[in-house]
Amino acid sequence: MIEILSPREVERARSAGALVAHILQTCRERTRVGTNLLEIDRWAQELMAEGGGVSCYVDYAPSFGRGPFGHYICTSVNDGVLHGLPRDQALEDGDLLTLDIAVLVDGIAADSAVSFVVGEARDEADLALIDVTRRALDAGIAAVGPGARLGDVSHAIGEVLTGEGYPVNTDFGGHGIGATMHQDPHVPNLGRPGRGYRLRPGLLLALEPWVMADTDELVTDDDGWTLRSATGCRTAHSEHTVAVTEDGVEVLTLPRG
Repeated sequence: MIEILSPREVERARSAGALVAHILQTCRERTRVGTNLLEIDRWAQELMAEGGGVSCYVDYAPSFGRGPFGHYICTSVNDGVLHGLPRDQALEDGDLLTLDIAVLVDGIAADSAVSFVVGEARDEADLALIDVTRRALDAGIAAVGPGARLGDVSHAIGEVLTGEGYPVNTDFGGHGIGATMHQDPHVPNLGRPGRGYRLRPGLLLALEPWVMADTDELVTDDDGWTLRSATGCRTAHSEHTVAVTEDGVEVLTLPRG
């Protein structure tokens, strides 16, 4: 089922998006060489409580994870790209870190992710990975609007990723979001324009291009959650929650300032 939100529910989604953006921005600003992943998880928990949010992750137990997740934020490092389970690990100079979080505010969820290098970037290829996911996300957002097709969005994302030579995995991608974190429709990071569901005002989508440097194959970590590149290559992931409006698109998870 695809959920279409009322104007009042979209307003609540704005509040959720603002809180998600604040948590991600604050956690990123605090993260340094030597920061422990469990410390980031604690910050997320505290910031969520301060903002009146409820975690979408703590009790989450889907078929693809060894649930429940039991933490407040995903922390994926280097070859980890999705669903990174926080662990007792201190970040090192040059680590490529992805933070991903989803929060409910007044019963409506928002979801966002950001990748960045901790300390000094040791390899320009890491920065290129991050950049291509950001540009793919921008392209996907630009393709969203009333009357557009879902395939238009997937195609726009995929054109950027494949245009830079990156393989694309379509097992995991963007998704509808609203009263729950993961909803229909699935938004793969490859698609054919003019195909699929026609977008309507009130639809919320979490768009999330992610790539692995030299493979499209994932493996699951021993923790039962963290998805890693099969070759051990570096990875990156960017995500925003957007709302289809009467005249275009609104990005709900943009950081302020």
